[in-house]
Amino acid sequence: MTTYSVEELVVPTAMDDDPERVRAFCDWLAVSDAAEVAVHGLPELSWTPAEALPMCREPGAPSRLFVVRDADGEVVASGAYDSKTEPGTTNCWLSLGVRPDRQRRGIGTLLADHLEGVARSEGRTQWKTYAVSRQVGPADGPGYVPAPTGFGAVPADEAGVRFLTGRGWRFGQVNRISRLGLPADASVVRELHERAATAAGPGYRVHTWTGATPERWLDGLALLHTRMSTDAPEGDMQEPEDVWTADRVRETEEQFASGPHTMLTIAVEHVESTTLAGFSQIKISDAPGRAVMQWDTLVLREHRGHRLGWLLKVVGIETIERDFPGRPSIVTFNAEENRPMLDVNEAVGFVGVGSEGIWEHRD
Repeated sequence: MTTYSVEELVVPTAMDDDPERVRAFCDWLAVSDAAEVAVHGLPELSWTPAEALPMCREPGAPSRLFVVRDADGEVVASGAYDSKTEPGTTNCWLSLGVRPDRQRRGIGTLLADHLEGVARSEGRTQWKTYAVSRQVGPADGPGYVPAPTGFGAVPADEAGVRFLTGRGWRFGQVNRISRLGLPADASVVRELHERAATAAGPGYRVHTWTGATPERWLDGLALLHTRMSTDAPEGDMQEPEDVWTADRVRETEEQFASGPHTMLTIAVEHVESTTLAGFSQIKISDAPGRAVMQWDTLVLREHRGHRLGWLLKVVGIETIERDFPGRPSIVTFNAEENRPMLDVNEAVGFVGVGSEGIWEHRD
């Protein structure tokens, strides 16, 4: 009988760190990506090690990474525990994936038991996980588990769905994974830009930058990041407010910049108050053949109703195609109940290619 053991990795500080640490990190990522691609069939969502490493070393919230090895020392599963290190933090995020050729052998249970034990030992009482699913059609028939939000569903027969349900996790929300092939239809983007700019009127002004945020917008961007934790759709799985400061923005930007990618930020200024009313951030790999990844997009509640989300989206697409030509696609994740953002995605040409269930466990 094969024996398996769980091991916590020492996360390398950079890709030129100790070779053994880097090799272990690369093995962790390869298994994690393989497990997800086996479900959603979208290899362009995979990360390169150099791209993924800065994400695992976020200031104030570094990832703890784990692998399961077989008796020969081969990595057969990977997992992560993510949470803020600030005292009093009550929530965390757990993830795990088992190599497709080693599934149904109790390895996932072994790793899940370990990760949940880490969460308990750290005093975390709200656990979340994001479990990718294949693309699903209308979820109004048998074979689907509908989200409590009333929007979206996941296939009841998927291994991840059965696994989480069996462990007492509660299904809460669905994210739609959408893809826009580039180049986009220029006439459609131009028309949507004109319509959005007209709706916004002279009271709002768009700004774009790559890399470090200009000093004048640091506090505004910190507020927008903070409001992502309270204003974005979360169903009934609300998390504690995640407060950002200008210093945290700077530290995170510096860490991100250590990888082979660029962060493009599009922000909308409310002219009268000279404050930021919304933003969108897009990760662009240095390798032209890799997909562009849409990150956070938010318009503050008090500024909604002016098509600012549409404006952010189309300016982002225009900027990518002008300044970063040759990219094959943009991929984005949106809550199924976020109809305003899905409307603009669909209008500009995004197509649903997969889904992601968000699950919660209260300990």
